[in-house]
Amino acid sequence: MSTGFSSSSCRFADYFVICGLDTDSGLEPDELSGENFEQSPLRRTFKSKVLAHYPENVEWSPFDQDAVGMLCMPKGLSFRTQADSHEPQFHSFIITREDGSRTYGFALTFFEEVTSKQICSAMQTLYHMHNAEQYDILHTPGTEEARPSSGAQLHAAPSISRLQRFNSYDISRDTLYVSKCICLITPMAFAQACHKVLEQLHQAVTSPQPPPLPLESYVYNVLYEVPLPPAGRSLKFSGVYGPVVCQRPSTAELPLFDFPMRKMFELLGVENVLQLFTCALLEIQILLYSQHYQRLMTVAESITALMFPFQWQHVYVPILPASLLHFLDAPVPYLMGLHSNGQDDRTKLELPQEANLCFVDIDNHFIELPEDLPQFPNKLEFIQEISEVLMSFGVSPEGNVHCTEGPAKIKGFRSADMVSDKRNGNLASSPLNSYLLRENQTIARLQALVKRTGVSLEKLDVKENASSNKDLKMQCDEEELKMHQLNIQVREVFANRFTQMFADYEVFVIQPSQDKESWFSNRDQMQNFDKASFLSDQPEPYLPFLSRFLETQMFASFIDSKILYHDDEEKEHTLRVFDARVDKIRLLNVRTPTLRTSMYQKCTNIDEAEKAIEMRLTKIDHTALHPHLLDMKIGQGRYEQGFFPRLQSDVLSSGPTSNKWAKRSAPAQWRRKDRQKQHAEHLYLDNDQREKYIQEARNLGTTIRQPKLSNLSPSVIAQTNWKFVEGLLKECRNKTKRMLVEKMGREAVELGHGEVSITGVEENTLIASLCDLLERIWSHGLQVKQGKSALWSHLLHYQESKEKRDATPAGLGPPGIIHDTERRKSDAGCAMPPLKISLIQDMRHIQNISEIKTDVGKARAWVRLSMEKKLLSRHLKQLLSDHELTKKLYKRYAFLRCDDEKEQFLYHLLSFNAVDYFCFTNVFTTIMIPYHVVIIPSKKLGGSMFTANPWVCVSGELAETGVLQVPKNTLEITFECQNLGKLTTVQMGHDNSGLYAKWLVECVMVRNGITGHTYKFPCGRWLGKGVDDGSLERILVGELVTASTENEDRMCRTPPMQQSPGMMRRFVTISPNSKPKLNTGQIQEGVGEAINGIVKHFHKPEKERGSLTLLLCGEYGLVWALEQVFQHGFKSPRLFKNVFIWDFLEKAQVYFESAEQSQVTQDENYQTRVRHFCRFMRAISSTPRNIGKDGKFQMLVCLGARDHLLHHWIALLADCPITAQMYEDTALLKDHSLVNSLIRVLQTLQEFNITLEASLVKGIGI
Repeated sequence: MSTGFSSSSCRFADYFVICGLDTDSGLEPDELSGENFEQSPLRRTFKSKVLAHYPENVEWSPFDQDAVGMLCMPKGLSFRTQADSHEPQFHSFIITREDGSRTYGFALTFFEEVTSKQICSAMQTLYHMHNAEQYDILHTPGTEEARPSSGAQLHAAPSISRLQRFNSYDISRDTLYVSKCICLITPMAFAQACHKVLEQLHQAVTSPQPPPLPLESYVYNVLYEVPLPPAGRSLKFSGVYGPVVCQRPSTAELPLFDFPMRKMFELLGVENVLQLFTCALLEIQILLYSQHYQRLMTVAESITALMFPFQWQHVYVPILPASLLHFLDAPVPYLMGLHSNGQDDRTKLELPQEANLCFVDIDNHFIELPEDLPQFPNKLEFIQEISEVLMSFGVSPEGNVHCTEGPAKIKGFRSADMVSDKRNGNLASSPLNSYLLRENQTIARLQALVKRTGVSLEKLDVKENASSNKDLKMQCDEEELKMHQLNIQVREVFANRFTQMFADYEVFVIQPSQDKESWFSNRDQMQNFDKASFLSDQPEPYLPFLSRFLETQMFASFIDSKILYHDDEEKEHTLRVFDARVDKIRLLNVRTPTLRTSMYQKCTNIDEAEKAIEMRLTKIDHTALHPHLLDMKIGQGRYEQGFFPRLQSDVLSSGPTSNKWAKRSAPAQWRRKDRQKQHAEHLYLDNDQREKYIQEARNLGTTIRQPKLSNLSPSVIAQTNWKFVEGLLKECRNKTKRMLVEKMGREAVELGHGEVSITGVEENTLIASLCDLLERIWSHGLQVKQGKSALWSHLLHYQESKEKRDATPAGLGPPGIIHDTERRKSDAGCAMPPLKISLIQDMRHIQNISEIKTDVGKARAWVRLSMEKKLLSRHLKQLLSDHELTKKLYKRYAFLRCDDEKEQFLYHLLSFNAVDYFCFTNVFTTIMIPYHVVIIPSKKLGGSMFTANPWVCVSGELAETGVLQVPKNTLEITFECQNLGKLTTVQMGHDNSGLYAKWLVECVMVRNGITGHTYKFPCGRWLGKGVDDGSLERILVGELVTASTENEDRMCRTPPMQQSPGMMRRFVTISPNSKPKLNTGQIQEGVGEAINGIVKHFHKPEKERGSLTLLLCGEYGLVWALEQVFQHGFKSPRLFKNVFIWDFLEKAQVYFESAEQSQVTQDENYQTRVRHFCRFMRAISSTPRNIGKDGKFQMLVCLGARDHLLHHWIALLADCPITAQMYEDTALLKDHSLVNSLIRVLQTLQEFNITLEASLVKGIGI
């Protein structure tokens, strides 16, 4: 737990506080607590006051009256009569200061009789009024019929008397009691010790015998004479009736934690705890819900303690006072605890944001998780390891659904007893089997795992006996020792997960090149951790969790502190402990590769951690002064039995002057100890620079750690909300920047990592976190919401109002939008106009996807679709342009009603239009999508006389369509099929029927009807027998069209034999009908670039490689480059007859086959190469498909690349006599040095495993 201690406190407690009813100001209803007046007066809450606190103030920890008052009695005063129960309740709380440092409070609330006559008669009056109202309600005419249906209402007149009896107060008959609270405010959380001190003080007041000394002596002792134990030591001091022991871990151990973790596991069960833990690590908003304050605190502190070495960086309010409920719409990650009054169930809670909320109903053993929460790595083995620890302490991994009677039952149920019971045959062979519920799937999976790994649960009892044999005199009771043991064991198991997961994290920390000052000023823009490389080392199943975790504020802050402290001396406590553990692991694993595997390694240092605690508890290092009589006047310190008095403030206002603990003038050894302690617990050191750094590092994410617990004037609330708005804007700026940088790889290139592209997992993570940010923005200041997603709710309201308006004749909508879509239509000017831009239409697409069931899912899908269409900023602008609607849905302070911020926010989102996202297509892979295909014949040689029947087959990265017949009169079809992914190739052809079956096709256009992506597949060739290369079908490779006019014109002038020029334009200017003549240098460059493209493709992570087909067969791909090689210096026999490369290859094949017959002796290698070549040539020639000569050449190149034979074939052909006949002397193929360099370039493809798309090799059986 990061405990930023108030630096100069070295006393056990800073303040002793008494809160309760202020009889002078009387009964003030506590409107802020939000209780309604239908409740009977005894059930209402009234304002409590801080009645006294001692001392008045201490310099290192100023007393915060409002906060302490609110948190000691978060619900205000409550009244009871003698008929109700009066058990004292203990709870703890935490106050986080502006600078992130914390103080803890421990409060014991009990009931005292009300002696003031005025208060009693005020209560009586309230009751008369209340009963009169109830009576009116019951006897109003017209409720007769309604009465049976409203079960909760009172049945009939007789029940009034019952109501009064149970819920009433009669001054003559009843005794009135009111709650009061005594509280210790301490710099460190010694929960058990404080609980004992307060309990004994309360006991002193209620017991019949007065305590040995006046109460003042004990309070004085705890405030001034009991020191904090130094790190690694234990301390014993005296309460009123018995000794109190507290111990503090040394600087090499896990930080202090003194709450019973057992309680959390009993309340929630291991599975739920682990889910909650995952949510906390991913900085998801967490709301704990329980009617016990102490449960809220225990769960919150336990979860944050288990995160070691990471620290929760955001709003942390384990007990949210009722008056701060408006804080639940804070648009930042938070961990808050909400008190339930036990009557309302979860459905009554109106929570502003639930899209990314983890709701934990502690009392009902129930947890509600946000959608698509990733699994914690090795979750099953982890649960198994934790369960073993819990069971060795007799805690069921399931938790006890009814925790109240649970512990008593289990207490005696230790695994040692299990083993002895087994002999009597009472229990099944394994504690797991007998003890866990069979139905639970997790447990079933666990059992399977146990069998597989052969972990025997019989070992569990060994440790038990060992510790009990020691028979050492423990200075604390059995229960407390057990608590410490269970805590440390569970914490070690959790800490071990992180040391294993991040064992080599230091390698990936990016040390800043500049000095600290400038590093700080550019902190937001800097990357401090090489995420891509780290993730590429991790086992696949970890990625969904890790890629999100690396984006969190807690991870960034952890790495920041690593960068800030180079040397061990200065390291933060947590960092030092963590690094020491990591070093140890790396020593054990000398072969680092084991760090990369997903093998589960169990925790090994539980025993030593436990020993350290036992040592401290058997041998107490320090004993504090005993309480003694103080210098008080006669008669002071007397008090009435049963009432906690106001103490004598004069004796408690300051400590002893000579006390070495309390003063700065302490002896040197203590000063030195103090300094070490400060280092250890990273107290804020006096070095201002350092303080500033830590502070800034803390505040990077969000400026607010805790709401101001003060009188909540509107101005304070407004200021808090303003901070939120600023924080949201900053976060939006950083997120958009991070996403763009990742996409474009600029920063990665600057850091010298070459073109590191973003991984699929990581892109998903970033988009998910953008969706989460949008949800938080949309739920800030929200007042009307339907469903769990604030954004989707707003969209639905918009859709509804728009449809209403469109239904009325006048509602043509703003004319601007219409013109705009018209304009976009005309500028494309091609055969396929872009889709109309419509926010509502995009919503309908999402609503039609049956796979998406929830509102949150729909909102996310809509964001993804808008990103892919580059319309996110524009759609949101349109949504927010309906000011009436925004006013109706949002409060004045909401982010969406701050105009400047809103504009800037939309501007940041606009930057996404600079890059292409496929975040919708790639995620919703199974949905049905309408596609529209248009075949565009050449304008010059129009296909009007064309008689054959055309067909197409469209392939994408995910699937292909099969053959689709195209009507020859329109040449376009629309069809619906499962998402094909990014489109790669179109095969097209015709059946050669009719009189005129020759067809010159310009290109094929295909458009995705949902995302609007349009692909162009250029052709520019004839299809038909006896024309061009005689091909009846072609494979066309396509690219995404960006809407600009320039490339539309260029495409149409494509010369028939040659794909359109692009990169090569700079070599040669082409008149439309001549073939480009490239020189040998340009051809080599072309081959080099084509090969380079393929090499780069394979160096990218699997998930983001583009289309390999495009690199092989597309514009300037490998096929084109080799075509240039073979066309260079090719003798053309006659003017008007084209000779194709395939003709040359067939001749070569004939030559090789005859040479083989005539048995010209050549070496073995040569013969196998020849055999391969001829086999491929034969297979391609005999294919049933009519792919034409160029199609066959393309197929040969693709197969040669796949089987790594291209370089062999080039060598064969260069030496073949046919080459001498058919090529000029200047040809590239006749130049040995050029051929050798070509062979070397082609050899680089050998290390890659090239898989060809099915459409390229259809009908070939090799």
